[in-house]
Amino acid sequence: MAATLAPADRLAAPSLRLHHPSSLSRRLLVPSRLPTTFLLPYRRPQVVAMAVETGGANSKPRVLVAEKLGEAGLALLKGLADVDCSYNLSPEELRAKIALCDALIVRSGTKVGRDVFESSGGKLKVVGRAGVGIDNVDLAAATEHGCLVVNAPTANTVAAAEHGIALLTAMARNIARSDASMKAGKWERNKYVGVSLVGKILAILGFGKVGSEVARRAKGLGMHVIAHDPYAAADRARAMGVELVTFDEAIASADFISLHMPLTPSTSKILNDEAFAKMKKGVRVINVARGGVIDEEALVKALDSGVVAQAALDVFTKEPPSADSKLVLHAKVIATPHLGASTVEAQEEVAIEIAEAVIGALKGELAATAVNAPMVPPEVLTELAPFVVLAEKLGRLAVQLVAGGSGVKSVKVTYASARTSADLDTRLLRAMITKGLIEPISDVHINLVNADYTAKKRGIRITEERIPLDGSPENPIESIQVHIANAESKFPTAVSGMGEITVEGRVKYGIPHLTKVGSFQVDASMEGSLILCRQVDQPGMIGTVGSILGEQNVNVSYMSVGRIAPRKHAVMAIGVDEEPTKAALKKIGDIPAIEEFVFLKL
Repeated sequence: MAATLAPADRLAAPSLRLHHPSSLSRRLLVPSRLPTTFLLPYRRPQVVAMAVETGGANSKPRVLVAEKLGEAGLALLKGLADVDCSYNLSPEELRAKIALCDALIVRSGTKVGRDVFESSGGKLKVVGRAGVGIDNVDLAAATEHGCLVVNAPTANTVAAAEHGIALLTAMARNIARSDASMKAGKWERNKYVGVSLVGKILAILGFGKVGSEVARRAKGLGMHVIAHDPYAAADRARAMGVELVTFDEAIASADFISLHMPLTPSTSKILNDEAFAKMKKGVRVINVARGGVIDEEALVKALDSGVVAQAALDVFTKEPPSADSKLVLHAKVIATPHLGASTVEAQEEVAIEIAEAVIGALKGELAATAVNAPMVPPEVLTELAPFVVLAEKLGRLAVQLVAGGSGVKSVKVTYASARTSADLDTRLLRAMITKGLIEPISDVHINLVNADYTAKKRGIRITEERIPLDGSPENPIESIQVHIANAESKFPTAVSGMGEITVEGRVKYGIPHLTKVGSFQVDASMEGSLILCRQVDQPGMIGTVGSILGEQNVNVSYMSVGRIAPRKHAVMAIGVDEEPTKAALKKIGDIPAIEEFVFLKL
């Protein structure tokens, strides 16, 4: 009988000793498997072990503000700390100042690398990024030096959406070019005839916070809005009058395409030569997301050929772009210098949000916008380390099995253990499963501090159950199962008899293994990447698939077959060291005995 786990605050917090990751890793014997962003301090949920030692009972912490911050945020900071506003610092000047500071606040223009954390001598306790992206902060170095990193992810949502709409309308009516023409003393009414928005199809790629706000505004302009986001919930989109479609359907039918997705390995250059070839001639493209989601050379070619009639861009792969950038100088392009969050209101809201996050961290309070956190006590981490890796990989695998459009809303995690609920603290494991579920499809960084908060904000309900086992409680967990309910799967075999996408894993010899997919038992080491095939159980299948991969110089690390009965159906799990080409995967799919297959990155 499954027992529901008790609330998160189950165990008394042990005394804390912070350890450098290198010494901790030597004791754990799994140095490369544990993500550094999960080396966290154990604390009860209401606080984080981050209270600043400022050198005296009445002394104030010192905050360095290295880039311009709104007055409202500065006023909040000055109520708690001594604030040093020093802008345009050179790297050398920043390193010299940081040794005296407890907190640092930056925007996107200041690089906070390992050298900064090393120069702080351990005094720097929190870095605040006034905005969403944290590309300019070395998270691994921050974690190693016990420094919390927080950002301001919500304050600029409306501003970014408004800028997207501004670019869309300005592009449609040739505002920038006609304004330049007027200023040059010309009157060219016939040259700058625009296009109407009413009744046109707007495809939104990335239906998160900003994408949703753009959709609302575009609907008000009379546009027909469709969206592609593999992990957005269809019911939420329908409530807004938006239809969720596949990526190919979105780009093939759109008159306008607006990008609002994070930059991840799966979205990098998602608009490339192949994508532009599928679009109808005369499409118009807007990007206020991240520059890297568009292949800029491919966009220039599409503009030259007329496939793309116009583009309106606020972000670029390299910022600032070069002065002779063909894309920026193109006559069919409107370009703005990353102004998505640049409104007076948004700047003030960002300033307030980051100031509150930094102040809370300096006081030792929970930071819901933390993107990393310092270290966990070794006694907890030593025991759970291999299960931490297993938990993240199960979450990562499960979310890749979800078919686009159905979304992830209900997740159940089941732990098989001989321990009682009071002796099994699963918060770190739950956070890692959340990390695996969310990070592959977003730019949010999940850790023990923000996992539950982030899942709730995304409408994902995660429940936990314990299946009691007989035997010794020395081993904390026998197996972990992740179930995703009410979701279609791109690999239907992964759907169990209960109608849920189900995966199970165990730790064997310190290494995470996938042991069950749907109703099929398998035995696959969760390293590298994985191909799952449902097939008719017959001789020669392993050799046939292995030969196809070998021809493509793809190294197979293992193969495992789980079947219901001889000569019936089986699931073959194939571990590969390299990602197979599309052609190789197509050849595997074309084998008559293979009924379905999926490629998964672990």
